[in-house]
Amino acid sequence: MANNSQTSVRTPEPEREMVRRALPFGPPAFVLALLVGAAAGGWNVGWSAAIGVGVVYVNFIVHGLSLARAARVSLTALAAVAAGGFIVRLGVIVAFMFLLNRFGWFSPLAFGLAVVPATLLLLGYEARLMTRGLGAELQIPPPESAAKAAAKLASKEGAAS
Repeated sequence: MANNSQTSVRTPEPEREMVRRALPFGPPAFVLALLVGAAAGGWNVGWSAAIGVGVVYVNFIVHGLSLARAARVSLTALAAVAAGGFIVRLGVIVAFMFLLNRFGWFSPLAFGLAVVPATLLLLGYEARLMTRGLGAELQIPPPESAAKAAAKLASKEGAAS
């Protein structure tokens, strides 16, 4: 009798699928931030807002792909990337803001006012995808020790009957 717990395969990668589904929204969001910012305070403000949206967009893509890679390694790696990745991503956004603040045309206010809603919208979109079943096909194989214990128990129960 085959042990299905070891042959369980995680065929779809929900993290990559999440990134794939969000890809079409990045360019229009970038253009919208540019135009709204330009209308509100000129082209410098527009570019600052568009860069903020772009940083959030690229950050989301990198985070999704790093989650997909970590998920192939182990659940511990996935948890570490999910938790630690959040802090790293925030650090990257703040570092970009400080780096760009050296330029006279850059508006940190416009950057921040674009980053915050873009981040919240992406988090909402991610939550919406997850509640609608993205990742429902996810099958997490048990640790090797648990699979061995289950097989041993099954053989004992089979011998007892």
